[in-house]
Amino acid sequence: MTFKRSSGILLHPSSLPSPYGIGDLGPQAFRFVDWLSSTGCKLWQVLPLGPTGYGDSPYQCFSAFAGNPYLISPDDLLADGLLTQSDLEAMKDLPASHVDFGLVIPRKLDLLQKAFSTYQSHPEQLRPAFDYFCAENASWLDDYTLFMALKEANGGGAWNGWPEPQRSRKKTALRKAQSELAERIMLYAFYQFIFFRQWNKLRAYANERGIQIIGDLPIFVANDSADVWAHPELFYMDKAGNPTVVAGVPPDIFSASGQLWGNPLYNWAVHKKDGYAWWLSRVRSSLQIFDILRFDHFRGFAGYYEIPAEHKTAEFGRWVVGPGQDLFRAIDKHLGDGLITAGTGLPFIAEDLGLVTPDVIELLEAFDLPGMKVLQFGFSGPDNPFLPHNYVPNCVAYTGTHDNDTSRGWFAAAEPHEREFAQRYLRVDGSDFAWDLIRCVWGSVADVVITPMQDVLNCGGEARMNFPSRLGGNWAWRMREGDLNDQLSGRLRELNWLYLR
Repeated sequence: MTFKRSSGILLHPSSLPSPYGIGDLGPQAFRFVDWLSSTGCKLWQVLPLGPTGYGDSPYQCFSAFAGNPYLISPDDLLADGLLTQSDLEAMKDLPASHVDFGLVIPRKLDLLQKAFSTYQSHPEQLRPAFDYFCAENASWLDDYTLFMALKEANGGGAWNGWPEPQRSRKKTALRKAQSELAERIMLYAFYQFIFFRQWNKLRAYANERGIQIIGDLPIFVANDSADVWAHPELFYMDKAGNPTVVAGVPPDIFSASGQLWGNPLYNWAVHKKDGYAWWLSRVRSSLQIFDILRFDHFRGFAGYYEIPAEHKTAEFGRWVVGPGQDLFRAIDKHLGDGLITAGTGLPFIAEDLGLVTPDVIELLEAFDLPGMKVLQFGFSGPDNPFLPHNYVPNCVAYTGTHDNDTSRGWFAAAEPHEREFAQRYLRVDGSDFAWDLIRCVWGSVADVVITPMQDVLNCGGEARMNFPSRLGGNWAWRMREGDLNDQLSGRLRELNWLYLR
């Protein structure tokens, strides 16, 4: 798909300011949309919105379909009469500078439990909408809510450690759990109802102001997820519920032992046999809550790296052919009507970073998908494909991403020869490096340009969102109250005017 010339900001909702320890879908999100609109930007990119699990990563979620209850706005629950002002006091002493997940999660869940209890006492106002939501989303919601209730009943442990009848989804065991855990199942369904109610309201508000939302669709799912528990046949698993092979990437200049992600790998032959039904459902669901999808680790659809599950590093894996064009033809065929604007193609962005081989390029070109260019990666020399003079219009150019250092942080830590080349290329002294990069990508031929909010705010390396090789301490960065000011808005608006974005 070819996108109109435009620009946007990468900012996950958890990074918004709020008085409740974590950014959410409430008033500050609406304020951000207003501010973004005032800059002339037309795009807001977010990370995956699923319910986070191990390591608080939005790329390791309990469901590929559900929403993250930690992003629910307490202010909106107050406005709905589901909470009182005194209920919110327990959240007021949480840090404003970052997300302390260990403190936030139990308090947020207590708050949501209170909201659910209030709903149970007075269900009249929301009951019809709640019932409709449950019926419309039963295809994934029933498995997810039962999974979460069982997970809670089993002390929070991963599903492959549950009692065998629950682990293998014996009908008698599931019926018993549905009966005994009925209230907890309804609780988790209620959280989803509230999340999507708030999200849909926010997205509609953004669309009304000319802002489209780019959502992130990770290629892989977590092993400890409702998706794998409910559909183990779609993955390479043994009878005990353990993956036999897992995802990762081989050793490279960044990691001598490669990256062992640990996600179970798809049995693509089984997916193909049923017409990619699970994938069609997943993409359809995502297109109902986002305007544009970014396919994370796109190269994995052309060919993926398979590592035996018993290995401790990614050094000894092998490349395996992925579903390639067959999957995307199925998506194009079945989701074109109604969800994809006629004649404009698939509203997808391909994260084609890493090892880009001819099969990846062929897949991109077959569906006219824009790939990604990250300017931070470009300063090795004039022939580097991430430098703007090597861009093609049908791409999405970034100053940096959530997995990289901030631009100011990169400049401070860069090798001297890269820093010198960057200054020569940009003709700058480095004193305002983040905005030098923003101006450079904004002025490029790329149809779409995106910058993380940290670069707009000229943050240093302390504001980095994620270190891919580090477990814990990620995803915690937050904006400060007052960061969204008229001066910044005017600065971005000037660039959008200058470069016809």
